[in-house]
This record gives sequence, C-alpha cells and structure tokens, in this order.
Amino acid sequence: MTSQPQSATPPAETPLADAPCFIEHQFPVAKISMESYKERKAGNGQTLTGLGKWWGRKPLVLVRAALLGLLLPTTTEPEKDREIFLKLMTMDSEGLWHRKTKTIPGKRLLEELLVLPHSVQKRFLDPTAPSDAPQIRRFSRAEAEEREELQRLVFDRMSYDEKLIYCDRPEQVDGPAPESWDEINAHLGTQANNLTELVQELGQLRFGHVPRVGDAFCGGGSIPFETARLGVEAYGADLNPMAALLTWAALNIDGGGQETVAAVEAAQQHVYEAVGKQINSWGIEHNSLGWRADVFLYCVEVRDPESGWWIPLAPNWVIAASKNIIAKLVPDKKNRRYDIEIVEAASEAGMETARSRGTVDNSRLIPPDGGPSTPIEVIRRNLRLWGNDDFVPRPDDVFQERLYCIRWVETYLDSQGRKRTRRHYRAPTTDDLQREAKVLELLKERFHHWQVKGFIPSRAIIPGSETTRLQRERGWTHWHHLFTPRQLLLAGLFAEENAKLTNKAERAVCLLGINSITDWSSRLTRWAPNPGKEMVIQTFGNQALNTLFNYGCRGLTYLETSFFLRLVPSFCVSSHTMASDARDTSETCTIWITDPPYADAVNYHELSEFFLAWYDKQLSQLFPDWYTDSKRALAVQGSDESFRRAMVDAYTRLVQNMPDNGLQIVMFTHQDAAVWADLTMILWAAGLHVTQAWTIATETDSALKQGNYVQGTVLLVLRKRKETEPLFMDEIIHDVEAEVRRQLDTMTRLEDDSDPNFGDADYQLAAYAAALRVLTAQPIEEINPEREILRERKPGEISPVEKLIRDAVKIAADHLVPRNFNPDIWRFLSPMERFYLKGLEVESHGEYRSGVYQELARGFGAAEYTELLANTRANETRLKSATEFGKKGLSGAGFDGSLLRQCLFAVHQVRQTEETQTGLNWLKTELPDYWNQRERIIHLLDYLASLVRVSSMAHWRKDGQAAELLAGTVRNDHV
Repeated sequence: MTSQPQSATPPAETPLADAPCFIEHQFPVAKISMESYKERKAGNGQTLTGLGKWWGRKPLVLVRAALLGLLLPTTTEPEKDREIFLKLMTMDSEGLWHRKTKTIPGKRLLEELLVLPHSVQKRFLDPTAPSDAPQIRRFSRAEAEEREELQRLVFDRMSYDEKLIYCDRPEQVDGPAPESWDEINAHLGTQANNLTELVQELGQLRFGHVPRVGDAFCGGGSIPFETARLGVEAYGADLNPMAALLTWAALNIDGGGQETVAAVEAAQQHVYEAVGKQINSWGIEHNSLGWRADVFLYCVEVRDPESGWWIPLAPNWVIAASKNIIAKLVPDKKNRRYDIEIVEAASEAGMETARSRGTVDNSRLIPPDGGPSTPIEVIRRNLRLWGNDDFVPRPDDVFQERLYCIRWVETYLDSQGRKRTRRHYRAPTTDDLQREAKVLELLKERFHHWQVKGFIPSRAIIPGSETTRLQRERGWTHWHHLFTPRQLLLAGLFAEENAKLTNKAERAVCLLGINSITDWSSRLTRWAPNPGKEMVIQTFGNQALNTLFNYGCRGLTYLETSFFLRLVPSFCVSSHTMASDARDTSETCTIWITDPPYADAVNYHELSEFFLAWYDKQLSQLFPDWYTDSKRALAVQGSDESFRRAMVDAYTRLVQNMPDNGLQIVMFTHQDAAVWADLTMILWAAGLHVTQAWTIATETDSALKQGNYVQGTVLLVLRKRKETEPLFMDEIIHDVEAEVRRQLDTMTRLEDDSDPNFGDADYQLAAYAAALRVLTAQPIEEINPEREILRERKPGEISPVEKLIRDAVKIAADHLVPRNFNPDIWRFLSPMERFYLKGLEVESHGEYRSGVYQELARGFGAAEYTELLANTRANETRLKSATEFGKKGLSGAGFDGSLLRQCLFAVHQVRQTEETQTGLNWLKTELPDYWNQRERIIHLLDYLASLVRVSSMAHWRKDGQAAELLAGTVRNDHV
C-alpha cells in the first residue's frame, strides 16, 4: 500500500489548509465524558472487546469526536459550530431521540408527569384511577403517536446522563438523522449525506485529499477501527504483534461487513464441531450416567512440615454458595492425608466452616486440625524448576495437583418433553480419575508433535516484573506449565483443527478464539462460588499473572462462549496493519492519533506473552512479514532516560511522516507534574507544539482498581512547531501565567451550570495543558530539551520545566475562586483557608478522589492539608465539617489560628448549644479585631451555610443550618 505523499506546501484548492480546527477552540467535554463513560460501562458489550483481551482500549466515541474535531473548521459563529458538532455526534436533542431504543418505564413517566401542568396531566392520566393513586392511562394501538409523545415529553425533561440510559451509543447508529444534513451542509458549505462523505469532503478541503489517519501505538485497535469506519484510510501499528492482530481483526473481520462475519462464524462452528466430535469419541468428559462435565476443580496439595500430613490448599471450601454445596476435609489417618467429600445442602454451620476455615490464608499454610501455621515461603524452599517435558508435578515435587470436584450437567426431558439441564457437583470417582489418566496419555502422545507445529506453547518464560513470580512461586519455566493436561489437550485440538483452514480471516478469528479459551481456562483461572453465578473467572481478571492454590478448568461446552467471539459487523475502508516499532515508522499519515505508553503503564509486553506463546508459528504463517515475540526489550516503558529517549524517537518519526499542515492528537492519562514535564520535553524535542488540550472522563470505577487512580484522559492537540525564535525564561514565566488565566477564563465562559462541561479535576489539568502550549510553542534560551531528556536526575530534583508546570497549578488555584465567593475577601485568605473552601466546593460536586485534593493542596501550597481531611481513603476523600473539627486545633499558626477556623468552631458551638449567642461570644472574645473583620466573617458563614442546599453534603446539613443562624446574628450585631 502506498502512503499519501508529503507536501511542504498544501495545494491551492485547500481553503482550510492552515485554518484552526474545532477542537482547537472548543470541545463539549462533559457530554463526551458521559458518552465515554457509558461505553466503558458496557464492558463486554463494547464493540471491540468481543475480539479478545487487551489492556485498555480508548472509547470509540472519543475517537470519533477527536477526528471530527480535527476536521471541522471554526467559523465566526462558535455557538453554531458547537451545535453542528453535537449534531454530527448525535449528542443534540434530536440525535439523542434518534438513538433512543429503550422505553421509559411507567413509574418514571408518572413521576415526571405529576409535576407538569394539569392540562398536560389530563391528556395522559387514567381518569378512572383514584386521585391518591394516579396512573398512566393505557394506550390503544391506534394511539401509538400519543404514547410516543409522552415518551418524548418526559425524555426531553431528563438530564443528559439520564437520557443515555435509554439510548444506544453513537457508534451504534449511522450518524445524524437524514433531516439533519441540510442544516449541517448549510453551515459547513458541504454536500454530504452521511459521516463518511462529510469526513472525506472536509479532508479534501483541509488537506487536498482524503486524510490518512495513523496510530503507531494501536493496542486493541480502537483508533484505526473507528477512523476507518468513518471513511478514511487507517494505518495501525504496534510493537506488540498481539495488538497488531487485534487491530487487523477489528479492521478486516468486524470491519469486513456482514458477509465476512458470517463466513468466519461458520468456520468457528466447523472447528468447534470437529473438536467436539474428537472429545466425544475419546469419552473424557462423560460419565456412565451420560452426564457431561463442564467444570473440573483442582487444588494444590503440600506436605505440612510440622505434621507430615498432605494438606489440600484453598482459601475456602465453598463450592456453590446459592446451593449450599461445600467441600469437606475428612482425615485419612492411615495415609496421613485428607479425603475431600462434596456435601450438598450443607447446614449453615457447615457453610460457615467452609467459608472461614480455608487451609491457606495470607500466604500461610493453615492445617485443618488447628496445628501451627507455616509460611508458604518456607514450603517453597525445596521448589523444583519444571522442564519443558513437564505438564504435571512429579511425585517428589513440593506442590502436587489434585482434582477434587467435578461439575456435571445432566440433560433430561421434562413432563412436556422439553429438553432441560441440571447441575451436579461430585467428588471424583475411580472412573473419573481413570479419565484424567487417559487425558494425560492422550496429551503425551501428541505433546512434542504439537509443540513442533505450534499447536501448544514451547516458549520459555522470560523473567520480568510480572513473569518472575511464576518461577519463584510455582517453579514454572515454560508457558505451557500454566495449563493442566486437560486444558492443553482441548486448546491443542482447537489449534490443530484451525490449521486445516485456508482462509486468512477464518484462521485469524479462530486463533483469537483459542486465545480467549486460554484466558478463561488455565491454572490461573479462579473458581468463584458466588450465589447464582458460580463460574470460572478469567486469567486476566486483573492486570497480573496471579498464581492460585485452587483453580477451575472449563470443559468443552463451557468453553463454547469463549471460543465463539462476539463479532459486530461494520464496514471499514481499506486500511493497513503492521507489527512495527513506532521508532521505525516509515508510513506517512495526514493525521496521527496516538495513545502512547505512560510512565507507569501496565506491563502488557510481559502479560501478552501468555497469549503470544500460543501464536508462535501460526501467526507467522498468516502474516509472514510479522514477528511473533513481544519485543519486550524494545517496549517503551518506565520513567527514566530510556523511556524519554524512546518517546522522543517515536514522535520525531511521526513528525517526519506528516505534512507541514498535518495534525496530531496525543491521548495522555496522568496527574503527576513530573510526568507532564517529561511529556513537555518529549513533544518539544520531537518538534511538536501543543495547541489545545481537553480532559475527558474515560475510566470507570472498578473493584480491581483500588487506590488513587486517574479517571480522565487528556487530549493534546498538536501541530508541527514552526517558530524558531527563542524566548528567555522570564518571558516564558509571564506567558505561562497569562495562558493559564486565559485558559481558565475560556473554560469558565463555556461552563453551563445546568449542563456542566468540566469537572474540578479538569481545571487542574487545564493548567498543565496551558503551560504545555506555551512551553512547546518555541525554543527557550536557557533550556535544551535534548540535554534535559538525557540528563540523569538526582533523587527529588525538579527540572525547570516541572517547576514551571507546578507554578501553573498555583496560578490556577489562585485564579479559581469558588463560585459565589467574594474575590476581594478571597485575596486576604491564607493558602490553607483557600484550600479548605475550594475543597468544600469540589466535595459539593461529588468529587472524592484523593488525587484531586492532593493537586489542590499543591496548587495552594497547603502543605499540611491532610489534617483537614475527615477521610483519606483514595476514592472517599472529604474534608472535616465544623463538628468534626470540634475543639481540636484552635490556636497556633497556620489554619489553626485562622479566621476561618474560628468561624468553624463558632458554628460548632451554635450546633452544640443551639444558641447563636455562644458562637457570637466566641468570635468577639477570640478575635481582637472582630469589628474590622465582621464583613469577612459574615461572608465565610454565608458560604458555609450554602452547603445546606447541596444534596451530596448531608453531613454538613446541621452545621450549615448553624452557620446560617450565626451569620444572621453577626449581621444584626451592632456596636
């Protein structure tokens, strides 16, 4: 495939060649954030997640918004520009109604209807219903329009985020409704009838040709997929071949349309049936009753060094919580071991014992007889390293493996002759153990042949941050050691059948299906006995390779949902995918949209080797030009000089491979000023200039993400830097301050209280971004970015650029006076007072992330801010109320001796005594200049009293009421 030629001077027929883009002037952050969050919350329902595991994909709606934002021009009517953008994204009122696919339930309709005028209620309420129990009337088939009218009436009254509950996502509809295009074309001067035509036409106007969009860190493929779906040729590349395959599949299988999807699904069915036929003929999943096993539960067994008994290990022995099924350990004194009985309908006492008396806890062996515990680390001292030919423990190994339960599925006909199933949990019988032995023999017969063919892994595990533990904790040295013989046999059969296919797309999708099988059935897949949802949890339930003491193995029928990928037919224009290092990029693209590795990114290069071990020889057959290892040594990672150097090399190549009027977006997720300083240097050294930045909420809450994690993604808009005249540092400092203030004022003007665009964290990150715009605009006389990037830094050392960025946050903190707070009074407050009052405003918006408060404190210079916090847990952070402060800390320097602290205690006094005079007396006694500060006191008390009206500040309600009463008393107090 040929690249678009690079042109130093855009053709004359490109009237938008150097014109500013929509995204460089405005961006509806709040709406895009809500849409991104909705897409993330869809989990496995997201368009591309069905193709297989990847550690983070950017939302498709964000990619769509970014591309349209780059192509759309700005006009002299910014409000109209915004309106058209929202129409194209189907985020306007008509677009949302166009996307609405779910019916608003009657209860919600009634709630809204009852607050509307009586004339409206009369049209839709049931006249026969009692007045104290109103009901919506039933609509006949002939009254479909009235039913729809009521739905629209209530829908239009909802907030944006509530509307999204009833809507499909933007990528699930074909853009704006047909009737919107006349208005869109009239404003843009285009003649498009759909998004593809519009994108191509705008590309012609801006670049003289249909733009080519590239992503050199394509990961799971969101950026190439969505841009190709919008009608531009996409180039996707990643150092990791697993990412490249996922991107290729997104573009060529999902993006190949309905016919392609139907063909690959038929191929999957063929492979699955062939494997099923072989498994059935071997008889390794059926018992004498005709039941079929769909889960095999294994546990590790070790010899207790204290007693000499063999003890099976599990953190608990609950098998199925909803059915009261447990495993019970029964001593076998003769053999100094434990039999494992499966007990159905266990008593509550039995359930409690199974829950609370596991045999391993906090990495210690806990003997069932109550004997002394032993650290697992002690038991590991004699650990043997497995060899390539090992796939089960040897008899003298420290860790043995034991099958202790099988879940059988019985199929029967009910009284009406309908086919039904029921599940049975049973301890393995002699016949079951013989079937296990047969599985082992079948694998031995095929093992070496399959390794040669690449049907099962043969690669050694390379030590690393995540992979070393596999050897240290279990002695595993090769990737196939992470799978039981049964798991290897099933996955190997799938690979063998897949190799018989001849079509590239069919083989690729089955290869991804095998990857999915291994993710859902390995020695790292945990058994979850959750009520009603007893299941085997996938290997990568989090971003680590966690060794387990008990684990589940899925049978063939249970693997069906894993092997058959969830494909979403779309249409992508012809695109190109490669396994390639971004530093070696030779493809030219008009636009680069990238989501690069961060300084503390997931070790996906190591984790992906779990899957790449299964690709090995098969991937090279499909893509002869690709390599099949993770290129771990070349992965851009860490935060040291090598990371910075690698990033500069990568982005320098991208700059070299884009036209002079080309555009870039870098998606970046971090809140550390030091990392932002590094990013500044990287982009600066690469020859890029940040022209705008926006923060989008893209991450969802997750039980797997404990701690202070960033929930937003910053979109940095960049162009080639053209300015060569250097500035001096004192000029830069002045320009940074002015740009930060300009940025914040612009955001404030765009804000809409009823439909907010920005959150509190957005303003903090905006200060970083504003500093980047100034710092990357032209050279700085006193700073050499190349030298700064390569220089080894001393512990705690702050670079000049990091200092400038930290100063930008301080400027932002001083500039952002809380809403409805008097700026003149704000200027007299200390840093700690400002932090506390701004923190209350942040809290009133429902913001509880500790990082936000940390950034506020840094901006205000509030060094001792943690003393003001009632809760310091990462995502539950909030400030103390007046009552929670109590009497503690009423004298001394800093916040303790401040005017605000005295006001807080006076409020506490009023609440305690229910007498406003006590609070007034305190203020008059403790404040020698009470009369001179009276107006400030009243303003502070009024601000605290305003918290009464904030629904999320329930803990402030009584204190707020006390503040309101005290403010009135001070206001009426006269000499």
